[in-house]
Parts: sequence; structure tokens; C-alpha cells
Amino acid sequence: MVNEAGIKVLVIGAGLAGSEAAYYLATRKVEVVLVECKTKVPNPSQKLTTFAELVCSNSLKSMSPESAHGMLKGEMERFSSLIINVAKECMVPAGDALSVDRKIFSETISKILSGHKFIKVVEEEVIDPIEYAKLYNCDHIILASGPLTSKGLEKWILSNISSDDFYFYDAIAPVVEADSLDFSKLYFKDRYKEYSIESDVDADYLNAPLNREEYYAFVRELKQAQKTPARDFEEYRFFEGCLPIDLLAERGEDTLMFSCMKPVGLELADGDRPYAVVQLRKENLIGGAYNLVGFQTRLTYGEQRRVFRMIPGLENANFLHLGSVHRNSFLNAKKLLNIDLSSKKYPNIYFAGQLTGVEGYTESAAMGQYAALQLFRKINGEQMVVFPKETAIGALINYIMTCEPPVPSNINFGLLPNLHLSLKKIGRKKFKKEKRELTVKRAKEVMDKFICEIDGVIL
Repeated sequence: MVNEAGIKVLVIGAGLAGSEAAYYLATRKVEVVLVECKTKVPNPSQKLTTFAELVCSNSLKSMSPESAHGMLKGEMERFSSLIINVAKECMVPAGDALSVDRKIFSETISKILSGHKFIKVVEEEVIDPIEYAKLYNCDHIILASGPLTSKGLEKWILSNISSDDFYFYDAIAPVVEADSLDFSKLYFKDRYKEYSIESDVDADYLNAPLNREEYYAFVRELKQAQKTPARDFEEYRFFEGCLPIDLLAERGEDTLMFSCMKPVGLELADGDRPYAVVQLRKENLIGGAYNLVGFQTRLTYGEQRRVFRMIPGLENANFLHLGSVHRNSFLNAKKLLNIDLSSKKYPNIYFAGQLTGVEGYTESAAMGQYAALQLFRKINGEQMVVFPKETAIGALINYIMTCEPPVPSNINFGLLPNLHLSLKKIGRKKFKKEKRELTVKRAKEVMDKFICEIDGVIL
């Protein structure tokens, strides 16, 4: 179906969710006014002026169809996802992860949206969405301002939608210049893959091995280093799935060995396993820069240079982008939103992206796609649809609509309904793998049936 009523939609924010929502509607001939304020009200965490900027890292996580993230990507592709399709065009090597050249990815999204005949791009800050919608004669609003919502808009949301504090802190990992690394101390290898002299340079990850003394010296300095304080009298509240490396170190001196510095599967050419390993992943297609995987941090800029140069091979590293901490915003979806992500108070205002209470690039884009899908149905006089909880999209919606108190979450198998299998019959070694395979199989079958039931309305 297409928009035959001349309805116009205001989409606020051209991040991942806003870009996905605008594209979904525009391809169905719905007029979209896409508003982005980053050129007018720049945020220190943002480095690009183009749309769909990946701020924290360049990875959209696993593409494996047997992973929860792979499931979600597959479902989004069923609804012609702009974000996933462009990401695949801008891939950089990263094993089974969908990692991209951030600059090319963002520029491509901007070019597609700016050139679409049903999208009008406006570079301004929106303070009052309702008044702004009237200015452009828009009938509906999708508010996808993201975790870096401007202060003016955030104040409007707090005053008109949520009287509660709605924030948590997120952290960004640093990026180093490839030419400044000492490759004689580093080695290419993907976790668990066999080491080969002939093929090691084809590996997607560059590794810095640490011995016992180097590791504990690094952890000691990491814990003692100066950190940036929380701003505006707020306390730091971090998302558990993206904790700063220095905070992890404070939980125990061995914690990093079981998280981002885990050496398992990264044995050296002679078969020996380092005491700990720092992994670096390509930041761009030409391999001119690497980001430190899992090294989100609260350290001040000067301390980052001092402490991270303790890592073997990074003694003279030139930091192209230093890590930082930024404030993220999200709503209590269960309390404030309907299941189609429309506001209970203002039915013509939809929310999308991290504001809804999801965490992660792909999850945020999925919520933009979902909100646009539901709004498009409303425009065409159709009832909203409830995605089955057995699907990745349905599981995310079910989570944010039932979680109390609200805690942002990535997609994971724990969000999907449990499969009751016999551990005794399957065996402990095969149980986890088989359970995941059956969960993925069930999700695909349920989604196939769901799409058939409403085909022609949302595709």
C-alpha cells in the first residue's frame, strides 16, 4: 500500500532510528520532513555532520544467523532495512561482525535520504515538536532524537512526556592510527581460528599480547588514573553491556582477563597463550586506523594517552579519536508508550530508537523501522499489529513494554520465550547450540507466518 491521503510526517533526528523511519515511509510515498540539528547544535561526542553517525564504535555486532543479533538483522532485511543494506555495502573485515567504515556509511545514508523525492531535510533544532509539526503542516511525528537529544528538546520531553529522570551514561572507545603502531609486537589473528603464517595477515583483528607483569601494571595504572567526573550533579549510571574498561578494572584486578582482554582462542604462532590480549579492529576500509575493542573509558584524555601507551605495540600510538563518556536518554516505555510506540498522552507522536529503552545500533534502527511500520498502518486506516514474541523484533518490544524498572537492553536470546528441551536427551555439550538453532528456526517460521497474514500492508 502507499500513502493516498496526502499525509505528512515529521521525523526528528537523522540518526539510525530516524533515518530508518524516514526511509521506510518515503519509499511508500509518504512525505517526510526530516529534521537534524547536529550542524546547528553540535554535540562533542559527534564528529561527522552527516546522518546515521556511529558514535561509540564501528560495529553493528554479529551477522551470524545463529546469533540473536543476526536474527534481528535478518528480520529487518525482510522489511527492506536501509541501515543493514548500506552497512553491508560499507563493511570492513571483522570476522562475523557487521563492522563498517563509519565515514562512508554515514555519507551514503545522507546521500540516499537527502536525494529522496519524498524527503525534505531541514537542519534546525526542534524545541517543541508539536509546534514544529504545525509549521510544516505535518500530521504525525516520529521522535527519534536519540541518546544525544539536545537540551531544549530534552526539556520539552521531561515537561510534557516524562517527569522522571531518563538517562544513563555510555562510553566510547579510542581509535589509533595504524602507521603509529609497532607491528613487530603485534599479531593478526581471529579468536579460535588456527594461526597460519600464510594467512595471518588476512585475519580481521590485530592483537597486542601482554605477559603477567605487563597486565597487572596496566590494570594498576588504569585503576589509579584520573577519570572525568559526572556532569551537572548527576551520578554515573552505566548500561551494564557497555561498561568503561576502567570501571571493570575496579571490580577486580582479574576482571579484564575474562572480558575484553580475554586471551582464550588467541594463541601465538608457537601455540603459547598470552596472559592477556588487547584486540584492535579496523576502523575504516583502507586499514589506516584501528579501534581498541571493548576499551570504552572514563579516563581523561591525557591519562588515556599515558595508560593505553603501556600496551605493547602502542608505545608511540597516535590517537585519532580519544574515548569519552556521554549521557544517553530513554523513556519508561511501559508507563508512557503504547505497544506501537506512540505516546499515550499524544497518540500522533511516536518514539523510536534508544529513546524507547533499547540499547545498540541495530536495535535502535529496528525501533525506527517498527515505529514507521505501525504509523504507516495508521495512515492507511489499518489496525496496529503485534509482533510475535518469538521473533527478535517482537521480543525487543515485549521487553521494553514489560521491564520494571526500565533497563536498556540489547537483543539477546534471554528476551525470547524459552524452549523446553530435555537436557538429558540432548546432552550437555550439544544442548546450548541446539537450543539456539531451534530458537532461530522457530523465529523464522513464526515471522514467515506473521508476514503472510499481513502481506501487502507492511511490505
